[in-house]
Amino acid sequence: MGFIYNGISSQGMRIRARLTNWQFSPALRNSYVTVPGKSGVADFGSDSAERNITVRCGVTPQRSFAELVTLLDGVAEWLDPSRGLGALILDDVPSRYFMARLSESVDCERLLRAAGSFDLKFVCPDPHAYALTDETYTITAAGSHEIRRLIGSAASEPVYSLKGVISSGASTYITLRTNAAELRVVGALAFGETLVIDSGMVTAKVVDEQGATLRNGLPCLQELNFPVLQKGANTVAISTTGAVFTELKIQAKSRWR
Repeated sequence: MGFIYNGISSQGMRIRARLTNWQFSPALRNSYVTVPGKSGVADFGSDSAERNITVRCGVTPQRSFAELVTLLDGVAEWLDPSRGLGALILDDVPSRYFMARLSESVDCERLLRAAGSFDLKFVCPDPHAYALTDETYTITAAGSHEIRRLIGSAASEPVYSLKGVISSGASTYITLRTNAAELRVVGALAFGETLVIDSGMVTAKVVDEQGATLRNGLPCLQELNFPVLQKGANTVAISTTGAVFTELKIQAKSRWR
């Protein structure tokens, strides 16, 4: 077993790696309130905290301790947490990735004269694992459409890319209804422009045909009611009022809990 971090494999860095455990459900953040005169607590539910992943690593014997230190210097540069989060892919589950960084110092236990072992402890602020090969859908006509998410186990926060023509003014708009949630796009949006709505980042932007950002897209949304896709069947309904709909591309951002 090994892993890939930021596109570089552990084998390429000359370290052996394996998982010693698997956190199949991340830690929970429970919301309780004590009610005077009532036994127990009032339960207001829970959500997920960060995920922690521990990878046990080893370095085969080098010709000298100095060579071992040089190899570990390269590993430290590769995994430098000051660079922020990177994509972590574990060989045991190669279809998904986590956004992670080191969370603790790493001490190499010296074995023999010039070999060593150590644990890498990664933290994933977003506890979800995301599909390396994501599900995408393209809708080119108004009306009601069924899209089916087959990958992952958790609700996802998709990216919608909308093309059309919407003039300025409250009387022209395109309505996107995802399951029971409605999002009204009021423009302005010109021919050749695309409104990119990112539910995970809670942002929107207008880009040109080359993908360059032209302006903030949040003023194009009448309300910040970002879409969510459930595992399995979802209904996406598109309607227009005084506007022209051309295309909606959906990147599911399929993920596991």
